[in-house]
Amino acid sequence: MKKIKKRGVDVLIFDGKKEAAREAAEIIAKEIKKNPSLRLGLATGKTMMPVYRELVSMHKKRKVNFSKVKIFSLDEYVGTDKMKNYLQKNFFDNVNVSGGNINLLDGKAENIRLECERYEEEIGVIDLQILGIGKNGHIGFNEPGSDFKSKTRRVRLSKITLSNKKNLPKYALTIGIGAILRAKKILLVAFGESKSEAIRGALGEKSENIPASALQRRKNVIFVLDKEAGKELK
Repeated sequence: MKKIKKRGVDVLIFDGKKEAAREAAEIIAKEIKKNPSLRLGLATGKTMMPVYRELVSMHKKRKVNFSKVKIFSLDEYVGTDKMKNYLQKNFFDNVNVSGGNINLLDGKAENIRLECERYEEEIGVIDLQILGIGKNGHIGFNEPGSDFKSKTRRVRLSKITLSNKKNLPKYALTIGIGAILRAKKILLVAFGESKSEAIRGALGEKSENIPASALQRRKNVIFVLDKEAGKELK
């Protein structure tokens, strides 16, 4: 494992995805042990699947207890339960999370504006926010050009985000960058060469054109990468 500090961010680079996923899971588990009632913000996507597998494995070995953890989802496609179903299948069904502690954005809400306002208030301050990163540097569905003070809202997804994904809505709900930055600790996870340029941008010049660059110069931000995702860093 290689550790570097870049623009105030602690960056951990591992030889392989499995080792990186295990480290990400260990970081999450340690925070839960310190605070059993942790307010935990969860991300979805392919990147997170090995992390959730590690957490499920740790739970089965009784190394982590989710019974009091309060869960908050990061985003959802408008008109769908896609992210909810992902978290249910890959995580909730396999650990002891209490249903009453699961807080999700409702992509099927009749009034999207009111749903965003409700969720923004519900979020409050997250203790540990987990993030992936898009090829264009998005975090959550905060696309390039998003205000660093943005709140939970409906967004139009970029062509890059929608590329190679069939039958997805053009709009999504996402917590804003402002809410992400309120979190006490942030863990960003990225694997693969396809994310290397986004990681370089996130740790380069700070700009709203690269939403993940908002994470710079802030306490308690960790990037956990495999060597392919970190290959552009020097």
